[in-house]
Amino acid sequence: MAPRDEKEKNMTTGLIRWNPEADLIRGRYDRVFNQMLNDLWGSAASEELGQRTFLPAVDVHEGPDALVFTAELPGLKKEEVKITLENQVLTISGERKRESDSKDQKVHRIERSFGSFSRSFTLPGSFKASEATAAYDQGVLTITVPKVEAPKPRTIEIK
Repeated sequence: MAPRDEKEKNMTTGLIRWNPEADLIRGRYDRVFNQMLNDLWGSAASEELGQRTFLPAVDVHEGPDALVFTAELPGLKKEEVKITLENQVLTISGERKRESDSKDQKVHRIERSFGSFSRSFTLPGSFKASEATAAYDQGVLTITVPKVEAPKPRTIEIK
C-alpha cells in the first residue's frame, strides 16, 4: 500500500519535516499564552494587590549518563526547598515569602511573585532514582538522576 501524500510518507518512514519558522512562532505563542494564564490565575488567586503565584522555571536535559533538572529559585535558601522522589515522580516544592514592608514606606509597584510552589516530573523507568543527587548554588538547583546501565550482550560458550 503506497502512501497517498507527503505527510503520510513521512509518518511511515518516521521522518518529521523541521520548519524553524513555524517552531519559532509556535514557541512565541506558547510563551504568551502561558504568561497570560499565569497572570490570570495569579491575580485571581491573590488576596493582596500585586501578589502573583511563583512558579520556578525548570530545564530538563538528558545526557549519555543522566537526566539533569535545573531550576531557578532566586531568593530561596536551600533549607526552604524540598525535593522528593517517589514512585518515579520527582517533586520540587517550597515557598518564596514576600519581604515585609515597613510601615513608613509606600509601595508603588510589586512585580515579583511570591507564594508556595510545586513542580513534578515523571521519570522513565530507566533511571536510578535511589542514586539521585542535588546541588544548590546562587539560586540555581541542579538535580542529577543517573541512568540505569543498559545490559551488555555477553557471549555464552558452548560446552
